[in-house]
Amino acid sequence: EAEKLAAEAEAAGLNVRLLRADAYPQRELASERLLYVVISTQGEGDPPDDAIGFTEFLLGRRAPKLPQLKFAVLGLGDTSYADFCGIARKLDTRLAELGASRVQPLGEADLDIDTVAAPWREQALTHARDLLKPAPATQLATVTPLRPHALPAWSQDKPFIAEVLANQRITGREFRNVGFRQYRDIDKDVRHLELSLQGSGLHYEPGDALGIRHRNPDVLVDAVLAATGLDGDASVAHGDETRTLAAWLRDRRELTRIGRPLLASVAERGGHVDLAQLLEAERKIELAALFDNHQLIDVLRRWPADWDADALVAALRPQAQRLYSIASSRKRVGEEAHLTVDALRYHAHGFDHIGAASGFLAALEDGAGVPVYVEPNERFRVPADATRDIIMIGPGTGVAPFRSFVQERAETGAAGRNWLLFGAQHFNTGFLYQTEWQDALAKGELHRLDLAFSRDQAEKHYVQQRLREAGRDVFDWLQNGAHLYVCGAIAMGKDVHAALLDIVAAHNGGDLEAASDYLSSLQREGRYARDVY
Repeated sequence: EAEKLAAEAEAAGLNVRLLRADAYPQRELASERLLYVVISTQGEGDPPDDAIGFTEFLLGRRAPKLPQLKFAVLGLGDTSYADFCGIARKLDTRLAELGASRVQPLGEADLDIDTVAAPWREQALTHARDLLKPAPATQLATVTPLRPHALPAWSQDKPFIAEVLANQRITGREFRNVGFRQYRDIDKDVRHLELSLQGSGLHYEPGDALGIRHRNPDVLVDAVLAATGLDGDASVAHGDETRTLAAWLRDRRELTRIGRPLLASVAERGGHVDLAQLLEAERKIELAALFDNHQLIDVLRRWPADWDADALVAALRPQAQRLYSIASSRKRVGEEAHLTVDALRYHAHGFDHIGAASGFLAALEDGAGVPVYVEPNERFRVPADATRDIIMIGPGTGVAPFRSFVQERAETGAAGRNWLLFGAQHFNTGFLYQTEWQDALAKGELHRLDLAFSRDQAEKHYVQQRLREAGRDVFDWLQNGAHLYVCGAIAMGKDVHAALLDIVAAHNGGDLEAASDYLSSLQREGRYARDVY
């Protein structure tokens, strides 16, 4: 969205700078005249990693007064989180507190971004034209691209149909409870998929993700129809499309994740006062728990309402496409992309549940076609300097990009050492790519492997514990220029970050504030990167 706004402003003859938050010179903020901030929210109201430094500066004591600044903020979020666009709201409030003048209201975009972002950009451009003089015809705007401008041949709207070459289960059967969710996995099923990109022209680098345009499984569609009592053959016109209700549910609507707008519709149509009260600001913790342990089908069954086909399609969110870290290097596998997919299956609220996208992928047979596109992640790359060491922390399916990292570094003959910390619940059923890591150790492609299996003994062991135990070595590697990578669940990423703070403080004078500054500097240098979800 920032790139679109910059391009539109440049086309209008305005001087504009487009910078990623971690590349913005903070000292220049005091002299800015017009600032547009476009920021996504990570987890529950947190900034993305590349905006942590800018956010801390703006929210901290060093932020300058900004009486001459005019600003607007566009937040990109997901209403399936209780703190929707939380960091955007904080920045919008803080800029006003510092004396800046808001030129338009905060934009809060859900997964259907354009419905909010497009009018926000149009209004922002109008204000920019009024506030800034067009540049002379011979003067070019200064735009620093966040990514290459060339449009990919294949995209979310126009995916490439990749052939399934292999779909292999790489875990055993196990059962577990997961925190307050109070459900158990019916079947822990992690899949290794190999997809052919032959003839696509698609290019990816280790660290990139593969976007999947999935079809919702028929069992989910049938369950929604049964819960609402609606006819799947009913014709529904919405926007520019007319489809049967079943086709909308299968191909165009989100059937697992829920958000505030849906809950508000359910509460209104069903007259459910308890659900309406749950959406109040002070009930944020309870709402987060609901988002975490309820799928759409649970909501429809728990709070019945009088639905018609048109209203249901309008109430449901557009289908959210899923991104999976690519688990291969093209230098080793050629015109293929490998994925590591946890096929979510669990029992909750008296019903069996499956993940929409993961269930779709797990059921694919060899030769089937999958609509895919590449989603670049320039912030998660192997070091350009091949002599640098790397530390990779990736429990569970978070190990996927590190399989690509190790393959890439081996194929390019990188001189730097590779250290992997991996965790799972059980050694026998959850040690993903075990033989590959053992072979990599034997060949010298992997130089150190630390493991944590949380349920194989009475005391639970996690990767952050292994990290603390190896604290001296971790600090020495970092001091000698190593790059550090973390991939996996948001909660794990926070626990690992806390462990890193303690490690740095313990070996760098015991000052937690100094340790925080140290890690922030690593992030700014591109030596500490996280891909958490």
